[in-house]
Amino acid sequence: MMCGIVGYTGPRGMETILLVGLERLSYRGYDSSGIATIYNGELSTWKKPGKIRELEATLKNFTIKGHVGIGHTRWATHGEPNELNAHPHLGNEGKVAAVHNGIIENYTHIKQKLSEKGHIFRSVSDSEVIPHLIETYLNGSLESAVEKTVKELEGSFAIAVISESDPDKIVVYRKGSPLIIGVGKGENFISSDVNALMPHTKEVIYLDDDEMAIISKENVIIKKSGNIVQKKVNHISWDAAQAEKSGYDHYMLKEIHEQATVSRQIIAKSISKQNKVGFKHVESSMTYLEKVNRFIIQACGTSWHSGLVGKYWLEQYARIPTEVDISSEFRYRHMISRENEIIIALSQSGETADTLACIREAKSKFFNVLSFVNSKGSTMDRESDGVIYTHSGPEIGVASTKNYIAQLISLYLFTIFIGRLKGTLSEEKADKMIQSVKKIPEYIDSILGNTDAIKTIADKYYLSREFVFIGRGVNYPTALEGALKLKEISYIHATGYPAGELKHGPIALIDAKLPVVCIAPQSDTYNKMIANIEEVKARKGKTIIIATEGDTQIQSLADDIIYIPSFCHDLTPILSVIPLQLFAYYIAIKLDCDVDQPRNLAKSVTVE
Repeated sequence: MMCGIVGYTGPRGMETILLVGLERLSYRGYDSSGIATIYNGELSTWKKPGKIRELEATLKNFTIKGHVGIGHTRWATHGEPNELNAHPHLGNEGKVAAVHNGIIENYTHIKQKLSEKGHIFRSVSDSEVIPHLIETYLNGSLESAVEKTVKELEGSFAIAVISESDPDKIVVYRKGSPLIIGVGKGENFISSDVNALMPHTKEVIYLDDDEMAIISKENVIIKKSGNIVQKKVNHISWDAAQAEKSGYDHYMLKEIHEQATVSRQIIAKSISKQNKVGFKHVESSMTYLEKVNRFIIQACGTSWHSGLVGKYWLEQYARIPTEVDISSEFRYRHMISRENEIIIALSQSGETADTLACIREAKSKFFNVLSFVNSKGSTMDRESDGVIYTHSGPEIGVASTKNYIAQLISLYLFTIFIGRLKGTLSEEKADKMIQSVKKIPEYIDSILGNTDAIKTIADKYYLSREFVFIGRGVNYPTALEGALKLKEISYIHATGYPAGELKHGPIALIDAKLPVVCIAPQSDTYNKMIANIEEVKARKGKTIIIATEGDTQIQSLADDIIYIPSFCHDLTPILSVIPLQLFAYYIAIKLDCDVDQPRNLAKSVTVE
């Protein structure tokens, strides 16, 4: 998330609970952190810019007591990262503390109005108006004050509030940003991310938009529009240990090495013993799939790249016209809905703000929505007409790796499913495609067994300050994804192009200093790709080539070469991206970059 919220009310040590929660949120990206607690009716706050260890060092000088507290990791949107702008923020009299994820769009108006009444603001953060506004409405009931406050706020937000006037409760409210309640025995928790709750409870309640919760150590009361609502308590199936490094130096490296396991899980869950593809959360809720005549895929970042690959598959095998849009652009299109068209939304977290906005806009125009999500119980999961889970488990590294593979495999299996449903795929062809999918885990294991060669190439090029990635057909998106991985974690400028576009402009970049990464496995565009690599070599560009095992023809064109197993060309994007993930990882390590928490980035973007 762009920011992270934790909270606790119960008998255990407040400092430990909140700091552990903040640490488990830190992978989302942050630049400051803080906590607030109430003890003997008195509110205290501690906050520091930088890493959570800075906050921990400060807290060593204090004895933290109390049984109600909130904490926050901040990713700056309004105001630079410093102690004043860090959360929690206090009200004018210091009796209310609030943490906030999201953006308050009308904060300048609220701030001006309160300043005219004598309120003194200490930060330039939009979030500070929240506790100030709550204090103006505080007349004994924190719940009532929060309810009145949120009516004045415009934007997206998840907030958690504690107050000296109501010292045994946390009041939370959600509108557009995720918020989850962890249910315990004689204690309760809150967080913006289920990962922070896992060490303490696996029983959670997902708040929906415009819901408020009043949380004490014994009770959780949820209201909407002033009325109490009953919410389902969900059980989280995965274990907290899955989100640990398990002996790897970094989460990213661990998650790269988990990709064969993830592939096996998807195969086991999606392919029956009779060798048929099925998705139980789709078949019952989307009976109109058989009539679909157009797919519109929308996603962000890495998920957008997987959507681009999916377009090739869906059009080739299901014979369904497919568009792919970046969510932040798609949501502002004047969409024209015709009968039997389906929006496909792709997201790891299920909470990506732009993707969610697209879903809601599409549904308002009577589109049906099918989502591919990794996080069960997420907002996208709950708001879609049908859902296909990508089963990649918790992904902690900011740069997505295993979920990309999971999305690709899920999209390919969905292509088989819809092709059989519409009769565009014969049973024999579908069976061959399924057999190919079943080989993916062993091929991934094969690539991961030869990482030293990739590291050696990374060591050779790590001082290069720009790269170009090229691919054709189904591997053009692989070029985009390879370039994205490199710039995300190493801060090196990298750009992906369709190889055929070189002569239309990018070829001007090529000289003896420029490394060009060429994704060139055996395929129906192989000869065209060879011609493009020849163009690079003619201009003395350095070529790093991803090629098929046994391909000797291409060796003469390569300064360096990485082989992947011989495979049907449809599925080469799944194999060819793995060396690129490792290439980016090893370069970032060589440059001493923070691989798991790259600067300025968050795991999922929950604000526009």
